[in-house]
Amino acid sequence: MNEKLLPLGSIVLLKEGLQKLVVVGRGAIYNDQITGEEKIADYMGAIYPTGVNPESTIFFQDEDVDKVVFEGYIDDDENRFQDIYSKWRGSVKLDKIVEDAGSVEEDGEIEVEKTSNPYGF
Repeated sequence: MNEKLLPLGSIVLLKEGLQKLVVVGRGAIYNDQITGEEKIADYMGAIYPTGVNPESTIFFQDEDVDKVVFEGYIDDDENRFQDIYSKWRGSVKLDKIVEDAGSVEEDGEIEVEKTSNPYGF
């Protein structure tokens, strides 16, 4: 994972992705539709340019990002958020779904699981 998360409003392409996504949330905790368990995602995205649709929110991890098309706005508040988030994330003990070829691995406190959809939904 990158040292810092991308700011809100960043636009990315995911690995093997054809559609741009805009980052609308970070550190999202959600219920995995496959396992029914709570998971954590680095990012919550919406399809660009249409925006947020509760029916098609996309959860993805930093390592799923192939290309940053546009980096969102950064100011003092963003820098403060990054510091607080880093400390908070270190204390959260939830599984994290990442795009994977199908193997189940363990990475410290974070368990990597296969999903039918690499974006966690």
